[in-house]
Amino acid sequence: MKIELENRLAVITGASSGIGLALCRLLLQGGARVLAFSRTPGGLDELLSVYPDQLVWQPGDVTSQEDLQGLAQRAASLGPVDFLVPCAGHVELASALDLAAQERQWAVNGAGALNTLAVLANQLATQSSVVFLGSFLSRCTFAGLAGHIAGKAALMAQARNLAKEFAPLQVRINMVSPGPTATGFWEQLGLNDDELDALAEQVGRRLLPGHFLEAASVARVIVFQLSEGARGVYGQDWVVDNGYTLG
Repeated sequence: MKIELENRLAVITGASSGIGLALCRLLLQGGARVLAFSRTPGGLDELLSVYPDQLVWQPGDVTSQEDLQGLAQRAASLGPVDFLVPCAGHVELASALDLAAQERQWAVNGAGALNTLAVLANQLATQSSVVFLGSFLSRCTFAGLAGHIAGKAALMAQARNLAKEFAPLQVRINMVSPGPTATGFWEQLGLNDDELDALAEQVGRRLLPGHFLEAASVARVIVFQLSEGARGVYGQDWVVDNGYTLG
């Protein structure tokens, strides 16, 4: 795998924490060059000190077209993009009828991801790979997260159609849908500590190993999806959820 990643250019949004940060770390360990995009450096500071010649941080927000154009300009200075993974995400606990909350989430999770691909589309290398982040929740229901679920389901529909559009360009497009993962996702819900503990216990009962995923576990699946090992995979959504959706 290291030979396959060596000196390839990956662009990762939402790179400062969670799955995005874990993915940056794995790619860097494999010898890839990484252009990391996020609003703040967060956990990237440590990686910048370890991989100063491989890692470039570009500050910005995926909801800003100006920032995305800045990302595209920086990518153009580094060479063709071999791997693109839009990891930036936002979640709110809200009523299914709260369309304003749904729009705020779509702006990051859906439009943000698609606009990232749009500004970099002409810079994708031959035989490159794009992986969007979905959600295990698209296969079930969860009170208060309808807006998040709807956005991820819509993104999957886009990914399947984009896979056909980009295939003639030798670009593969797929999705990986993480299950309950030990990241800041849950803290965004605005619950107090007792409520978070109760939710974690409720969710944990459905996980076959009995515990949440680590971000690195999801990142490893994404790296494989990016690799030549998944060369025949187009427009698919791989669920990595410790068995949650088995019921």
